[in-house]
Amino acid sequence: MPRTLAHKLIDAHLVDGEATPGAEIALRVDQTLTQDATGTLVMQELEAFGLDRARTELSAQYVDHNLLQADEKNAEDHTYLRTACARYGLWYSRPGNGVSHPTHMQRFGAPGKTLAGSDSHTCAAGSLGMLAIGVGGLEVALAITGQPLRLRMPRIWGVRLTGAPPPWVSAKDVVLEMLRRHGVSGATGRIIEYHGPGLASLSAMDRHVIANMGAELGATTSVFPADDAVRDFLRAEDRDTDFTEWAADDDATYDLTDDLDLSRLEPLIARPCSPGDVVAVREVAGTDVGQVVIGSSANPGLRDFAIAAAMVRGHRTAAQVSFDVNPTSREILTDLARIGAVGDLITAGARLHQAGCLGCIGMGQAPATGQNSLRTFPRNFPGRSGTPQDSVWLCSPETATAAALTGRITDPRDLADRLGLTHEVALPERASVNTGMLVAPPPPDEAVQVRPVKGPNISALPEFTALPENIEAPVLLITGDDVSTDEISPAGAHALPLRSNIPELARFTFTRLDPDYPDRAERTGAHLIVGGDNYGQGSSREHAAITPRYLGVQVVLAKSFARIHWQNLVNFGILPLRFTDPADHDRITTGDVLRIDDARDAITGGGDITVRNTTQSDTFTATHHLSERQVQAVLAGGLIPLLAASP
Repeated sequence: MPRTLAHKLIDAHLVDGEATPGAEIALRVDQTLTQDATGTLVMQELEAFGLDRARTELSAQYVDHNLLQADEKNAEDHTYLRTACARYGLWYSRPGNGVSHPTHMQRFGAPGKTLAGSDSHTCAAGSLGMLAIGVGGLEVALAITGQPLRLRMPRIWGVRLTGAPPPWVSAKDVVLEMLRRHGVSGATGRIIEYHGPGLASLSAMDRHVIANMGAELGATTSVFPADDAVRDFLRAEDRDTDFTEWAADDDATYDLTDDLDLSRLEPLIARPCSPGDVVAVREVAGTDVGQVVIGSSANPGLRDFAIAAAMVRGHRTAAQVSFDVNPTSREILTDLARIGAVGDLITAGARLHQAGCLGCIGMGQAPATGQNSLRTFPRNFPGRSGTPQDSVWLCSPETATAAALTGRITDPRDLADRLGLTHEVALPERASVNTGMLVAPPPPDEAVQVRPVKGPNISALPEFTALPENIEAPVLLITGDDVSTDEISPAGAHALPLRSNIPELARFTFTRLDPDYPDRAERTGAHLIVGGDNYGQGSSREHAAITPRYLGVQVVLAKSFARIHWQNLVNFGILPLRFTDPADHDRITTGDVLRIDDARDAITGGGDITVRNTTQSDTFTATHHLSERQVQAVLAGGLIPLLAASP
C-alpha cells in the first residue's frame, strides 16, 4: 500500500505499538535538542536517572534563550550546562552561537532521523525530512538515556501545495494562511505533511518557517520531503554526505486533506494577541508602529535578513520606530556581513543584537506600553514580550521592514511600487560554516571525571507524593480558552533567570492571570485549577507543570489540553481531567470545593469519573484519556517516582 512520508518515518523508528490514529506508540529517538530555558532541568533529570553517557546518536544543548547576564544567575546556569554536557556526553553550543532550531538544522539535522526536543518549535526540523517532535524535558531526558519516545499516533494531514508565491509574499504568509484557515488548535492530534508541485518554490529555510509555526497550529509536527531543496541546503553547509531522499509514495492517501495555492496568497499579519487572529495586511494598513523586530526561529534564514537589508538600502527607518535585528546564528551574521547586508541595516538605523532568541522569549526588546510592535516571531501571547499590556503583531520580514520604513503597518507591495524596490536578493551558494562555538563531548574516559558545577541558583528537583485515595480541594483559579504556558509560568527577564530554582520560580506562577495566586496557593495547599479549551498551548516548558505542582495543584480540569502540556502534567503527577460536558466549566466558581472519591480506583478503571461540587451540592462527570502507562505515572506522583520504584 502506498505510504505517506510521515508513515515511512514512523515505521522506520517504531519500537512498540501500532501506527493507528489514537493508539499509543513508542519511537526510537536518534537525536535530541535542549535549550537553556529547559535544559537545566533535563540535566538534573539525567542526574536523577543516574545516567553514565548519552545513548542517542547525537544530543545537543544550546544556549540561546537567556543571554542577558544582569546578575550571576544566568552565568551560573551556563557553567552548569557546559559541565553537565561534558559529563553526560552532549554537544554544547555556547552562548551567542545561535538559536537552537536553525543552528541544529545547519550542523546536525539529517533526513530520515527522529529528533525529540524540549522546545515546542523542535518541529522546525521537519523541513529537512526529519520526524521532529517537541516534548517536555523529562521525555527528552528519557530519550537521552536510550528510552523510546511515547505518544499518541496522530492522524496524517496532507496539505497539497500548488503554484508559487507572488512577489512580496513569502513563507511566513504561507503558515499565516494556515492559521487564518484553521486557528491555533486546528491541527491538534495531527502531523501536517506538505506535498505537491508547489514545494519546488520553497527553499529548505522557507520550509523551516512553515514547519516551525506548525506548533502554533497545535500540530504534533510537520514534515516536508527531503528533495533537491534539502540537498542544496546541506551542500551549502558542506554536509552533502548527510543527504538521503525521503518522500511520500506517489499514490499515498492521507487521513485528512487540504489544498493551498501559493500563487493566490497575499501579505498577512496576525493581530494581538494570538497567532490565529490573522488578517490581510491591507485590512490594517496605516496603523502606527513603534517597534519592528526581525529574527527568531520562525524566520531564521539568511534570505529573511537579506530581504530586509535590500529594502532599507539607501533609505532611513522612521524616526519613531526602533528597528531591531536579531541574527539567528553566527554563521548567518557572518554571511550577512559578507554580502554587505550588515552595513545596509546599520546605516538605515537598525539596532544589531547578538545571535539568540532575545525578545521572542521576553529577554529584552520589550515594547513601550500602548505602542504596536511588529515581529517576525512565532508567538504574540499576552505579555510574552515583557510588557504586560503589549500589542504584538506577527508578520513576514517584508511586511515588518515596510513598517520600519514608514512608521505604520504597510503592505510591502504598496511600498515597493512607491520606492521601486525589488523582491530579488542574491545569496551565496556556500554558507560561512562556523563550528568554533560548538563544543564536542569529551571521550567517555574523560567524561566520567567531570563533575557538573552547580551554582547557588540551581535547586534540587522537588519530590512529589503519590496521588491520594480521595481528592477534596478548592478551585483556586478558573481560566478561559487558549491559556498559554507563558501565562502559567512566565519567561521574561524577571522569571527566566530562575528557571533552575523551582521554589523561587514558583513565585511567578499564574501571576499574569492572578497576581495573588502564589500567595493564595501557599496558604491553601492542595487545590485544583479549572481551564477552558486548548489549556497549556505554546511553549514546551515543563516549569508550567512543576511550579503549579510545587504550589499544591493536584488536578487540572479543562475542556481540552494542548498536547505537550497535557503530557507534562502527567509527568509531574498532576491529574489532567476533561469535562465530559464542556458546559460544566461555567457552573464552577472560584473557591468551590470539588471532591473525587476513590480517585485512584476511578482513574484506573477508565470511563467517566464522578466529580462532586460540595460547595454547590452539584455533580458532573469528567474523563482523563490517559494510557495505562500514564495512569501509573499519575498514581505514583509523576514519572520520576514511578521509575524509581520500578525494579
